[in-house]
Amino acid sequence: MNRRHFSKLLTGTALTAAASTTLAAKSKKPNLLIIHTDEHNFRTLGCYRELLSEDQAYVWGEGVKVDTPHIDRIAHEGAICTRYYATSPVCTPSRASFVTGLYPAATGSPRNDMPLHDGLETFASVLQKQGYATSYVGKWHLDGKAKPGFEPPRKFGFSDNRYMMNRGHWKGLGHDENGKPIVIGLVPEKETSRFNVSKATPEDFTTDFLTSRALEIMERDKGRPFVLMLSIPDPHTPNLVRPPYNTMFDDLHFEEPRTMQVPDEEMPKWALSNKNVDYLEQNKMQDYFGMVKCIDDNIGRLFKFLEDNRLDENTIVIFTSDHGDLMGEHKRHNKGMPFETSAKIPFVIRWPKGIPAGKQINTAYTTADFTPTILGMIGAPQISEQHGLNDAKSFLSKKKVIRSDRITYMSMGNWVAAVSDRYKYVLSPQDVPWLYDIERDPDELINFAGHPEYTAIEKRLSTELDRMLEQYQDPILKGKPLIRTSAAL
Repeated sequence: MNRRHFSKLLTGTALTAAASTTLAAKSKKPNLLIIHTDEHNFRTLGCYRELLSEDQAYVWGEGVKVDTPHIDRIAHEGAICTRYYATSPVCTPSRASFVTGLYPAATGSPRNDMPLHDGLETFASVLQKQGYATSYVGKWHLDGKAKPGFEPPRKFGFSDNRYMMNRGHWKGLGHDENGKPIVIGLVPEKETSRFNVSKATPEDFTTDFLTSRALEIMERDKGRPFVLMLSIPDPHTPNLVRPPYNTMFDDLHFEEPRTMQVPDEEMPKWALSNKNVDYLEQNKMQDYFGMVKCIDDNIGRLFKFLEDNRLDENTIVIFTSDHGDLMGEHKRHNKGMPFETSAKIPFVIRWPKGIPAGKQINTAYTTADFTPTILGMIGAPQISEQHGLNDAKSFLSKKKVIRSDRITYMSMGNWVAAVSDRYKYVLSPQDVPWLYDIERDPDELINFAGHPEYTAIEKRLSTELDRMLEQYQDPILKGKPLIRTSAAL
């Protein structure tokens, strides 16, 4: 090709790219970018620490923190939700609720590794019909036991799911000779990988790899309204991260959280098991912080793309997770408990064209509320017979602080809990009712159930919980009877 023709090609390509970018910038339909992590403790994010007292912000010791400027930016330039919970604080059921707006029992996925029912509508399938390019990158965990299970045949509205991986927390990803995604060093019969994380690079470490694929997809789709859900498997175990993040927090010493020192007899019976711990593994805590920092840096890459392409003003950017991680609190790691750092998830959202900056929403939500609310914000049709609340008006209103005493609920196999903006009421077949006052007792150590000053509050929570259990046909009703009598009575 001669220089003249080559120059024309470059000029034409540049004009096409510029036209596409201008078209996207002027589009009335907002883009939607969801960054979704796995097992993420909200105390690791600066925007949540800012809202907490010193002793709550630094439960592992004074100054023990990881800085997250890019996630914080979403909250500062948009809204932060302070009472957002998983419908069930484990991966599959929470994710099922997130994409469908239904409680887990209605999705076919009330427990891990159970596939979504065929034919269910999702927020992606609705937006696909509205003309959106829809893509999913990363962990899915809604297609049964397939592992890794790349590109499941059932797409649920995500037209591009080449990089959708059903489950697994491998640290290295790449491409095969045909350009298909693979787990590096995978040993299928052992479901393990021989990947050496200490030699991982920004090209093959999973968080970086998936972010790079997300950037490629946004580059392709930037000329039309797009939906992209980037589901990063970290900071879920195993607590391993690539250099330099693997040594970035070696100077930090993590103290035991106060709630790790509570005698067993003062804890709820549903919180006691062989998973209880009485010490912290320093290297694992340090690497958890490293994983969070790596995630935040990659979110910076996403923001740069949006800004460079003038898409940042009309793209809804959301950062959230499927559930939390106790990280030593209440003598536990990981999830599955109704305690705040297990069941509560970070949820921050930025949309300059629609959401006022610096907004704080204290309403109790669960992941079942995401789909109806995001469809409401975009102005898309709602899915019929959803369980979740469309609360788009709260996000789009000009009020900087939203507070509601709405009650919603969450559930696991051995407990159910009603939650509001301040209270949490837990019922179980294993123990008496537990009523927590999160404002008065943020460590969740005191059971206020049966105390005279809480009688009206307990009755309201109990009544509403019973109503929701019946309405959503929660499976716990088919098991052993829930204990209703408080110890204080």
